[in-house]
Amino acid sequence: MIPTCNKPGFETRRGLAFTIGSKSQGRCKVMQEQRNIQQQRSRRWGIVATKTLGLAGGTAVLVLSWLGVTGKWGHAVGEQQPQATTAQMSQGQNLAEIQLNIGVVQRFGEKLTDKLLLKPRTPGAKLLLNFEGGDGQPLSLELPELELSIESKPLETSVMAERLVLSAHRSFENAENNAQEWLKKGLPVEIAQPGRWQVWAKRDVYSTPLLRRLLLMSLQARLEESAFMETDLMQKEPVVSWTINGYRYHRKVLGISASEGMISVARSKDDRQPNRYPGTLRVQPNAYGSYTLVNKVDLETYLRGVVPHEVGMDPPTASLEAQAILARTYVLKNLHRFDVDGYDLCANTHCQVYKGGDTWDPADRAIAATAGQVLTYNNELVDAVYYSTSGGITAAYEDVWNGIPRPYLHPVLDAAQNIWDLSRDNLADEANFRRFISMNNGFNEEKTDLFRWRETSSIAEMNQRLKEYLRDKNHPLANFQTIKSLKVANRSAAGRVLQLVVTTDVGTVELEKDEILQGFYAPLSTLFYLEPIYGADQKKLEGYAFVGGGFGHGVGFSQLGSHKLAKLGWTTDRILKFYYPGTEIQPLSSNITLTGKATQPPPSRK
Repeated sequence: MIPTCNKPGFETRRGLAFTIGSKSQGRCKVMQEQRNIQQQRSRRWGIVATKTLGLAGGTAVLVLSWLGVTGKWGHAVGEQQPQATTAQMSQGQNLAEIQLNIGVVQRFGEKLTDKLLLKPRTPGAKLLLNFEGGDGQPLSLELPELELSIESKPLETSVMAERLVLSAHRSFENAENNAQEWLKKGLPVEIAQPGRWQVWAKRDVYSTPLLRRLLLMSLQARLEESAFMETDLMQKEPVVSWTINGYRYHRKVLGISASEGMISVARSKDDRQPNRYPGTLRVQPNAYGSYTLVNKVDLETYLRGVVPHEVGMDPPTASLEAQAILARTYVLKNLHRFDVDGYDLCANTHCQVYKGGDTWDPADRAIAATAGQVLTYNNELVDAVYYSTSGGITAAYEDVWNGIPRPYLHPVLDAAQNIWDLSRDNLADEANFRRFISMNNGFNEEKTDLFRWRETSSIAEMNQRLKEYLRDKNHPLANFQTIKSLKVANRSAAGRVLQLVVTTDVGTVELEKDEILQGFYAPLSTLFYLEPIYGADQKKLEGYAFVGGGFGHGVGFSQLGSHKLAKLGWTTDRILKFYYPGTEIQPLSSNITLTGKATQPPPSRK
């Protein structure tokens, strides 16, 4: 019998853990809290709850099917697989009603020294705390400021924290594509970000050590080398703590609001630039044994904390308005990104940079002027990806990430005039590419800092970075001693490196697409060529120079390129159609498809 939270003395944790021996019900409250978060988010977006495969039937068959015992991929007898669902706007829903949950401080409590200092920004205002009292009843307290710290609390019994990692990735886009590949094989999965993005075997399906090990054995038998187990025997756990009137509280969930105005959040007393957040805050557990500080805020207010920090210095109005439309589209398209942790998006470059209430009047005007507008392709929100600098040509979606090509994300020469003929001088040709990179004039981003660059790295630096990357992926060659050579083995028609072959003393490693930027620190984009650096004898390889252009992934909208086009008098609509051909600006409505959940199983196969 699998222990559950419904039985006194036992629990299964909706995070990483199963217990050894009996335990109190304290963690069951956390488990239920995470379920409540998911249910609230599903209700908000009208996502239909789907049935998951149970342990006795579906899970066992999933494992056995991978072992080759059954004739189908993971379908229990008489069991209907959940259908993929799509979240859509409720009919007539007002923009002000769209509430977002943004993880503004992630993994709080990974270090015992972690602290957060919170106080109202409005003089005379108070913080209002809401949490569960010692008697299990809701408790509210009021105070002028709050310091949150972390205490290590001994567990009554040891807890084995464990997850079966199916793959690790630099980007969410590749993790999501890999998740879909597993789902096509009938394997329930979820996407997480404990550091790098990872795809996990779904924990509430593969909920015991036996099932996880059976699945891992099956994967290994099928030569799925990317899968590995992460296990940690926990004897203590971090708990959020604070003191009021000499009494110290310890809780895993805490609601925080201000009686008036915004809330300032600093990481330490020396933090000179604390962020200020509108709306409410909430400390809640994540999937990694630590916590997230989540800001609940409406959509248009959220954009006021994004647009000024994403588009760059002194952008013209049309560029600002384009950024506002893209930021709105992006958030609505990506609400499933942190499902595993019970919130929508992060506040850094893995999502969109969000700094709360730190806004700027021109950005506010751009947001107001484009209120409710999103970018669509065939009545579906686009993947509104953007970056700093293209280097003179944008990348196709498939040049950087795995997955289905997006028809509106193909290479675009980032220049107002046609100064290069791609149909004649394809940049997959190395000579053409080097000639292109040597050009500095006529492009939208010319004379910007990161338009062209030459970054060098020693063999020692490259060894260290590559080893870290390979260890994170549990790669069999992670213990190599030194790099012998690098070679660009494949380049796209837009010049992006698709495959970089690294020869080491123990074998060859192939890095593909955006994983190259994780494997090595020096290149600022995948738009580069290599120059070996030799010692004085011209024989000993001492390092490499990466010579290229652009900063970021290069897919979609160039923020700095849009500045030039706006200064030339291009409209917001024209700029967006330049970077996303075939798209249309539309007001948000129930007729537009928003997003689907990345880890929903596919329809049942008959």
